[in-house]
Amino acid sequence: MDTTKKVWLVTGASKGLGLSLVKKLLAQNYRVVATSRNIQSLIAEVGEVSDVFLPLEVSLTDNENVKEGIAKSIAHFGRLDVIVNNAGFGQIGTLEELTDEEARNSFDVNVFGSLNVIRNAMPYLRKNRSGHIFNIASVGGFSGAFPGWGIYCATKFAVVGFTESLAEEVKGLGVHATVVYPGYFRTDFLAKGSVKTPQHTIEEYEAARQSQQAHLSDINGNQPNDPEKAAEVLIAISKEEKPPVHLFLGSDAYDIVYKKVDFISSEVEQWKSYTLSTAL
Repeated sequence: MDTTKKVWLVTGASKGLGLSLVKKLLAQNYRVVATSRNIQSLIAEVGEVSDVFLPLEVSLTDNENVKEGIAKSIAHFGRLDVIVNNAGFGQIGTLEELTDEEARNSFDVNVFGSLNVIRNAMPYLRKNRSGHIFNIASVGGFSGAFPGWGIYCATKFAVVGFTESLAEEVKGLGVHATVVYPGYFRTDFLAKGSVKTPQHTIEEYEAARQSQQAHLSDINGNQPNDPEKAAEVLIAISKEEKPPVHLFLGSDAYDIVYKKVDFISSEVEQWKSYTLSTAL
């Protein structure tokens, strides 16, 4: 075992980008902790516990369970260096359609799950005065202009917000934080059983229904970006001495950035007289 290689912890690692990243890391002789809600799926995809791989069944919404998982990781490898908060899911539905339970469940997994990992991993990173935390958001965490995806986008906006603050909080401790905004990647994110649809729909929301149909039928399987290449980028960024706080992935994400920047700039100028009229 090459002990000079960093130890990575990747959540949501049994499929999609997380699985691609874990396999690529192991192929490059890194040591990896991978978490999933179902440890058997990890073992089937990657393998049993070894001196380079530790699969863990962790419920990210349970802080004590996360704390135990971090402790097991440290006990197995002696350290943690890179944390990738990748676990999450998509919830389709307009703000009126989704129940309180559906909305809160999205935040529990997509937001509070990552916060649980950060809270329990930081004591080790802080002690070593080194480390890198990647929080996987979405381009929907930069632009919320997707009808029927409001709650999902809201969770990803939250990830962006707390990562920006985290980056400021930990930079004096030798730790880096990066928020990642993937565009559409060819994973099973939009597959049946991965993305959730609303328990109750309101047909008057035509744009949301059209968006739902397009994502589940047309976009799924035809996404323009490759998760294998995204995994390579994350590994490359982890080696940077001064990594970015914001990392956009995918040609579509790049286009969406400038579309929103132009839109915001135009609105600011259009309504500038009102903005400046409030100054003393």
